[in-house]
Amino acid sequence: MTSELQRLREVMDRLRSPGGCEWDAEQSHESLLKYLLEESYEFVDAVEQNDRDAMQEELGDILLQVYFHSRVAEDDATAPFDIEDVARGVADKLIHRHPHVFTDSDVTYDDVLENWEAQKAIEKGRTSATDGVPLSQPAMMLANKLIYRAEKSRYSIPVEHPVKLSSNPSESEVGAAIFGIIDQAQAAGIDPEAALRASTKAYFARIKEYEEKSKLTSN
Repeated sequence: MTSELQRLREVMDRLRSPGGCEWDAEQSHESLLKYLLEESYEFVDAVEQNDRDAMQEELGDILLQVYFHSRVAEDDATAPFDIEDVARGVADKLIHRHPHVFTDSDVTYDDVLENWEAQKAIEKGRTSATDGVPLSQPAMMLANKLIYRAEKSRYSIPVEHPVKLSSNPSESEVGAAIFGIIDQAQAAGIDPEAALRASTKAYFARIKEYEEKSKLTSN
C-alpha cells in the first residue's frame, strides 16, 4: 500500500510536470520562501493557542513546502536532489549526532549536549563561530544565536548591559524590559529592529576580530 508521504510526492510531481498546474510549475525556491515563513508562523500560533486541528493542518502546510522545494530541486540542471536525498541527509545527521542512542560508544547524553556545536562544526567544516548563521533572520533571533555561538566557543567577548536585570530574572521581567525598550525606541522615532540589527552586526564583527587575533596568537 502506498504511504501518504509517497502519495504526496506523486501529487507534487504531477502538479510540477507537463500537463499539471501552471502556477506550481513556474515556482522557484525564491518565490516560495514567503510561504515557508508564513506557514511556520501560523504553526507557532496554533501551538500557542493549543489548537490541535490547526497544528495538524499547519504542519501539513509546512510539509507541503518541504516537498514543494524538493520537487523544484529535482529540476535543477547542475545540482539536483529530491525528497529522498533530503530525508536521507537528515536521518544520517540525527544518527551521527546521537551516538549515545545509535552506537555502543561510551558517549553520554551530557557529552552530546556539551559537544553539540563542536560536532556540527566538524560535520560542516566550520572554521568560525559565525559559519552557518543566517544573517537574514530577525535581529533578535540573530543576536541570540551569535551570543550562543560565542559562548559555546568559549570566546571572551563582553557585552554591555545598559539595562540591568535582577540576578535571577523571570521570563516576564525579561519580556517587560525588552518591551519597554521597544516602546522608548518607538517614541524616539527609532526602528528597534534596525537598531538591534546594527548592534548585532557590530557584535558579529567583534567575533571575527576575536577569531583573527586568536589565530595570530596561536601562530
